[in-house]
Amino acid sequence: MPEQPLGGDAPVSSNFLFEVDGVEIGAFKEVTGLQVAATTHEYVEGGQNQYVHRFPGVMTWSNLVFRRGLVNTDALFAWVGKTSGDGFAGNQNKLTRATGAVTIVDHHGTRLRSWELEGVFAVAWSGPSLSAESSEALIETLEVAHNGFKTSDS
Repeated sequence: MPEQPLGGDAPVSSNFLFEVDGVEIGAFKEVTGLQVAATTHEYVEGGQNQYVHRFPGVMTWSNLVFRRGLVNTDALFAWVGKTSGDGFAGNQNKLTRATGAVTIVDHHGTRLRSWELEGVFAVAWSGPSLSAESSEALIETLEVAHNGFKTSDS
């Protein structure tokens, strides 16, 4: 039987959640950076002229950037506060990394697929641009670093 798209229909990319240590930070309208790249090392073997041996090197994981409309919950700042400012100082200036997950959900709220993140911490946040002359949605942006991810069926 051929593989079917998750949930029968292809999932819509606007239906996903970001969670940290099991706490829902929120639903975001855009996530970029779900990617991994491996460096390679080449070795030229004497007498072998057909190809160059290639070996895997270090894997690098891009930061994830989340964008969403402004919401009235403090879950995001409660988490960010643990890794900066007084929360960071209160932990003897030690970074507390967390586990996180980006989860795709269908229109019924059923979890379809997750990327489980290791060693997550916030590196940047930007709030909305405010202008009395603008009618654009208020968007906030969160950037997080991590030590890698694995996928799972939720």
